[in-house]
Amino acid sequence: MTRDEIIGVLGNIKDPDLNKDIVSLGFVKKVELADGKVDIEIQLTTPACPVRDEMKSQAVAEVRNLGFTGDVNVVMTSQVVSHANQVREQILPGVKNTIAVASGKGGVGKSTVAVNLAVALAKDGAKVGIVDADVYGPSLPLMLGVTEKPETERIDDKRFKIYPVEKFGIKMMSIGFLVDTETPMIWRGPMASGAVKQFLTDVEWKDLDYMIFDLPPGTGDVQLTLVQTIPLTGAVIVTTPQDVSLADVRRGVRMFQKVNVPIMGVIENMSYFVCSHCGHREDIFSHGGGKKTAEAFAVPFLGEIPIYTPIRIGGDTGRPIVLTEPESEQSQMIQRVSRKLAAQISITNMSAADKPKIEIEM
Repeated sequence: MTRDEIIGVLGNIKDPDLNKDIVSLGFVKKVELADGKVDIEIQLTTPACPVRDEMKSQAVAEVRNLGFTGDVNVVMTSQVVSHANQVREQILPGVKNTIAVASGKGGVGKSTVAVNLAVALAKDGAKVGIVDADVYGPSLPLMLGVTEKPETERIDDKRFKIYPVEKFGIKMMSIGFLVDTETPMIWRGPMASGAVKQFLTDVEWKDLDYMIFDLPPGTGDVQLTLVQTIPLTGAVIVTTPQDVSLADVRRGVRMFQKVNVPIMGVIENMSYFVCSHCGHREDIFSHGGGKKTAEAFAVPFLGEIPIYTPIRIGGDTGRPIVLTEPESEQSQMIQRVSRKLAAQISITNMSAADKPKIEIEM
């Protein structure tokens, strides 16, 4: 068995999202055959790859099919693909991808979804930040259990550098960190937009794979400010299944499409309820509307999240369910949604980039 034969069989492994084999995609970074063992490094476009474990198992199986009986060591690494845009690179130089989590109306659990997505991505090993862009109703401090204020550093008489608060492996910023919890934000649109701009320009974010923006409901000033300040990698729309929510989703999708922001997908929250006593499933807000809407607009459907009391408790206590109940079915559903989102981001960025070169360590 030769090194070239190993590389040849690794070409049988295909990325199901990018529809190409891992060799031509440049994912195979190292193949070494020495001392009766094989060492392989496969570098994926995100640590949250949904098929990471399957690729690793298939790599071992392909080498075994060559008749090799020695040790096969496959190391899976990742390098998140960056959304290439000069404007974003100037304003947020260390941030690779910016994702808006939006909803057409309030009350659909958008902030709960945004927080759990951020924590789920970080749990998979990504460097994640989250911005509470809902200036009038900031919820990040409560949902992540943060009470301390961010540290600041004076640059000159007029400017400060702000350092984001860190918890659960993610960096975060919210107007709620800077004002009293009972202080109402009685601001006109330009003031709210200015606060969001400050979160982009004055906060020391440094290196992040994903920055998630928890937007206010609707299609107002903050949304427009964000898309005009930085070209977003994409947007995620959160909805509940009933028609009144879906009508607003359609307006949200059209808004992002008009400003040339790719839709990474639709998430159906509060999709159904399963009684913990008898196991009966109840579609309280109907069911399947999110998927039908995604299909109507030809955008990905990232998945559904059911009504589950510990999800609500996690939001109230500052302990997201993906951390408190990582093995529960509901937590696993959120984890799968986050991985599908990461996959869609990679698809978008890889499609926009030039064909990668095959770089295998010699």
